[in-house]
Amino acid sequence: MKIVLVGYMASGKSSIGRTLAKKLNVQFVDLDNFIEENEQQTISEIFKNKGEVYFRNKEEIYLKELLKSDGNSVISLGGGTPCYGNNMKLILRGSISIYLNASIKTIFKRLKKESLQRPLVAAIGQDNLKDYIAKHLFERKVFYEMSQHIVSVNGKEIDIVSEEILDILKK
Repeated sequence: MKIVLVGYMASGKSSIGRTLAKKLNVQFVDLDNFIEENEQQTISEIFKNKGEVYFRNKEEIYLKELLKSDGNSVISLGGGTPCYGNNMKLILRGSISIYLNASIKTIFKRLKKESLQRPLVAAIGQDNLKDYIAKHLFERKVFYEMSQHIVSVNGKEIDIVSEEILDILKK
């Protein structure tokens, strides 16, 4: 069983994924970290040195590898992963997909706090951040909403969201 968490940046995919994997006693894999380890570069460096097309091709290859790998796991994706190539088809065919739905307000609040850790956010600047999130979320939501399950994360602690997902999985 592969459980794939999709959603916008700062929706909690990695934090919730780690907690969920612990509760299920399975492996947790963050796709971005997996790509960085295999490519021996950060995502930012890959974009800078090899471009987005290269990155998106590698992203699809590594996603396929993780979905086909042995054993159960929880996989958190990058915010853009479901929106490119055949990725959403792969996800729907090879896993239980869960969209962690966060509002623009929630994402903005979280990203404001994390702007130093997120180069993309720092480059946009806080004045333009809310508009950037709204535009991106509008474009990507159609892909996210293809997921088999949708869980709201607004105003909820990691453990609460993890328990909601566990309840979904039991059904």
